[in-house]
Amino acid sequence: MRLLILGGTEFVGRAVTDDALARGWEVTVFHRGTHRPPEGVRELRGDRLAPGGLAALEAVDGRWDAVVDTWSAAPVAVRDAVQVLAKRADRYAYVSSGSVYTYPNPLGSDESWPLVDASPDAAVAPYPEAKRGAELAVLDGFGERALLARAGLILGPRENVGRLTWWLDRIARGGTVLAPGPRDLPLQYVDARDLAAFVLDGLAAGLGGAYNVIAPPGFTTMGELLETCRRVTGSDAQLRWTDPETILAAGIEGWTELPIWIEPGQDHATMHGTGVEKALAAGLRPRPVAETVADTWAWLQSVGGSVTKRPDSSAVGLDPAREATFLAKLDGDAASASVRTPKV
Repeated sequence: MRLLILGGTEFVGRAVTDDALARGWEVTVFHRGTHRPPEGVRELRGDRLAPGGLAALEAVDGRWDAVVDTWSAAPVAVRDAVQVLAKRADRYAYVSSGSVYTYPNPLGSDESWPLVDASPDAAVAPYPEAKRGAELAVLDGFGERALLARAGLILGPRENVGRLTWWLDRIARGGTVLAPGPRDLPLQYVDARDLAAFVLDGLAAGLGGAYNVIAPPGFTTMGELLETCRRVTGSDAQLRWTDPETILAAGIEGWTELPIWIEPGQDHATMHGTGVEKALAAGLRPRPVAETVADTWAWLQSVGGSVTKRPDSSAVGLDPAREATFLAKLDGDAASASVRTPKV
């Protein structure tokens, strides 16, 4: 299989590259040169948003059996790549997002849920419209030969946003850790390597159409995730489970200050309640949470515990001083309540 990866050097793209090489495929990586691709690939360089940025692709003779694209910004970049590749590749897989669905989508909603309005010609667009615009560009050029992998929360080794890695680092430091409850709050995510495997399996099988590529709702819980982090890091951290109302009343934000966690409600249902029966039937195989956490910790240690984040990602994680102040107040409130409780 001759595969072209647009990207291919970071997180999901790197997972696709590594998997394809492990299969013995002939891999070409087109990227800006910011990160080094693994050994064994053919490397092409260009900036998709610059004038003439696709020249290296245009100059290559021959065809590819498939293309994988992980672009997350202006849809015009995908549109222009599709125009170059429509007659030079057999299939095109685009790593999209569940954000393309109109909000609010209910628990268990599937690929039939309405989509946001978007344009493949947009040079600037919010994330949901950017992803949907890119989908439209791929469909315009490849039609039934297009595979749209709509991922949700993506975790795993080489994560360049800092969600699971933040929790691992925080718990590894030990002490009392603010653990956002409830413990049994269901979580849904996909390991980047499982996403990559689904895409490559789908391309090899001639799969087309849209798929929600994410583990089933309730695949794990906040409690299992954080306890697993404590176990794999060997930490003596004490998890201080706290109800959502107390956390929110203190102005601490889910998802950003407390990565992965979203308090129960519509936002949680949207992020952690997507229907995935179609992808599971097509071969998606989510690996156990313990494997994702352990492998991410091993990778984090291998790079010295420092993660190079995507330049377009926002800061995540609770400031240590803010956490300490919050926990001290919890202890003070608990002590006051104990004094006020009448003894019988």
